[in-house]
Amino acid sequence: MPSRRSFLRTLGLGVAGAALHPERVLADPYRLVHLERVGIPIRVRGRVVSGGRGLGGVAVSDGFDVVRTAADGSFELRSASHREFVHVSVPRGHEVPTSATGTGAFYRRIVPDASGRMDVEFELRPLEVDDERHVALVMPDVQAQNDFEMDRYHAETIPDVIATLADLGDREAIGLSAGDIMFDDLSLYPRYEQGVARMGIPFFQVVGNHDLDFEGESDEATTRTFSSHFGPRYYSLDRGQVHYVVLDDVLWHGAGYIGYLGHDQLRWLQRDLELVETGSPVIVVTHIPVVGTRHEREGERSPSDSGSITNREILYRLLERFDAHVVVGHTHENDHRFGNGIHEHVSGTVCGAWWSGDICGDGTPNGYSVYEVDGSEVTWRYKSTGHEASHQMRLYARGADPDAPGEMVANVWDADDGWTVTWYEDGDRRGEMTPRTGRDPRSVAEHTGPDLPVRRSWVEPYPTAHLYRASVPSNHGRITVEAADRFGRTYRADLV
Repeated sequence: MPSRRSFLRTLGLGVAGAALHPERVLADPYRLVHLERVGIPIRVRGRVVSGGRGLGGVAVSDGFDVVRTAADGSFELRSASHREFVHVSVPRGHEVPTSATGTGAFYRRIVPDASGRMDVEFELRPLEVDDERHVALVMPDVQAQNDFEMDRYHAETIPDVIATLADLGDREAIGLSAGDIMFDDLSLYPRYEQGVARMGIPFFQVVGNHDLDFEGESDEATTRTFSSHFGPRYYSLDRGQVHYVVLDDVLWHGAGYIGYLGHDQLRWLQRDLELVETGSPVIVVTHIPVVGTRHEREGERSPSDSGSITNREILYRLLERFDAHVVVGHTHENDHRFGNGIHEHVSGTVCGAWWSGDICGDGTPNGYSVYEVDGSEVTWRYKSTGHEASHQMRLYARGADPDAPGEMVANVWDADDGWTVTWYEDGDRRGEMTPRTGRDPRSVAEHTGPDLPVRRSWVEPYPTAHLYRASVPSNHGRITVEAADRFGRTYRADLV
């Protein structure tokens, strides 16, 4: 295993003059092969201003190089014609520039003049509230395929988000749509944008494997439609003390996709993170899980290439000096994995099991994740669409799981090892419930069989680790379950 210093040197300089030989890639898939930059040189000059004055120390990038503005707000980038955008990393204390629909407008398309130069100015306005306390809503997999599903998104999800924001008060808030905004029909993007406008907060978009132009002649070309609506595929911003990073981890190879982070993106990420103080909270939002635990629950030794970031070791090393969280979607379930220096959050999805009903395959309700930040402290919870914030579990009576006929089951969908789940009978504490991997009984009932569910017959229930069990007598009294999360918040539900 190379040292971190030698690894970063390789990442920074590339492998000069190296050819892309298949046998070298197979022998060491984590080795970064540097392909020389091509295209016509472009010099991008500009300023970042706020209140009519230059704003110094702001990161500006073309997706490869990252520079900081001088004290007067000026910057210069030596870019090239194959770079699509120049974008600013919106600093703390400043509003996110938005389009007419509310999507982030922190970028400009690179269009040089006849002399190969481009002048650009970014104007940032000071926030009216302190963003030390702020909220980030992460909404994976809207994944609408037609107007019926878009109608559900507008009728169910949007009003729920508006109500959640109202409950959170006047804190600064942003939204991040964590990939698979569409289900292949990219003509529906405008209806998604209408939903963003209704929510009324700045939204950042992530590329998913169903957000692609599949006929594109290269991986970059598959995001032309996405970028025409939302700009660059990867970028960053600051809210309070948190550094947010959006990545594109979907590599389309013509016959399918894998989870992968390309060289230029990793080079950009290295330079972006060099400007972030060690120990700071960093929240990375992407689509495909870094690794997750799905494969373990299904008895596989390793994750699939399409269900994980195949060169994830590089990401681990880049994030190792931070308090790092990686938030993803893709697998339509709730899952937590701690390891390799990060906390990976796999979030339940807006569409649940592809709009087939109102739950995911693991029994998690359709919904999204809410991250609340106070200084450097980050807390989170899952918000089920159409339910109160306290709705954090579903209880099943003794015998609901035929594999454990003497047990009752609690599906506590956002639970991790820091949670405690306790059951009571007639108000008396009986003991802690035991986590055990299994399938959610409701998901089994609604998703099992060749014709179920009716709208998506290919959906199946899958094993989850957030089921808690307890043996109870057949003549038990009134049962209450209390779940305490890692932040000391307590949720209760009665078995009825």
